[in-house]
Amino acid sequence: MSDHHASKSVEQIEAEIAAARDRLAGTVDELHTRTAPQEIARRQVASAREKFTEATRTSTGELRTERVAALAAAAVALIGLGAARRRRG
Repeated sequence: MSDHHASKSVEQIEAEIAAARDRLAGTVDELHTRTAPQEIARRQVASAREKFTEATRTSTGELRTERVAALAAAAVALIGLGAARRRRG
């Protein structure tokens, strides 16, 4: 054992252990929060919104009408396919 470790008092060691325990508890709490289903869903919604904004807006914030029109056409096509499948099924 080095002189540094030998010179620590029991109180100092206990304080270090308590501090390490507090750090570990904080890490566990943070991991629990990050992996909570509602937090995961919140992050996914935020990511989807950001991607949608990037796809439909220019870097200056102007609407990209050609992309919005393409997205609307795709949505109409998907709705039409869904309706056709239900009629047949």
